[in-house]
Amino acid sequence: MTRHRQVADEALIRTLFAEHGRAMLAYATRLTGERAAAEDVVQEALIKAWRNPDVLVNGKGSVRGWLLTVVRNIITDKVRARNARPKEVAESPTAVPIERDHADKVVSSMVVLDALEKLPDVHRSVLVEIYVRGQNINETAETLGIPPGTVKSRSHYALRALRDMFSARETGMEGVA
Repeated sequence: MTRHRQVADEALIRTLFAEHGRAMLAYATRLTGERAAAEDVVQEALIKAWRNPDVLVNGKGSVRGWLLTVVRNIITDKVRARNARPKEVAESPTAVPIERDHADKVVSSMVVLDALEKLPDVHRSVLVEIYVRGQNINETAETLGIPPGTVKSRSHYALRALRDMFSARETGMEGVA
């Protein structure tokens, strides 16, 4: 863009704002009900005028009429866009979202299942009964046919083995003897 064209465009916008800015702002404020929003709309309308200077000088209709139509169209587009989206609701401790992202849960369960597979059967079966099926020590002992003390010791060693696996994973030492 040449310097002469740039100066001419700037002069056009300044003239438009000087002649029609108050009317545009009053109209936009009446439609939006907010002064700040109206100022943004007027600015957008002036940018459209700057991008389409031929519309302003072609002699068809009034310039103010065109500018006010642009203001109305911008506001209409904003209202339609706002109504097309669901209303945003802030997340708070009392109003939890309807559906949380469950990706972390899926990954965690995959990691735990993988770790359980690496345990010896006697340890894995105890943890499955206690933590997956929700049985207590005595119920687990009865289900597996072993004494309650054995359930306690196997769960202790199984949890310790899992803890060691997870800490090795975190430090990057997994599989290192």
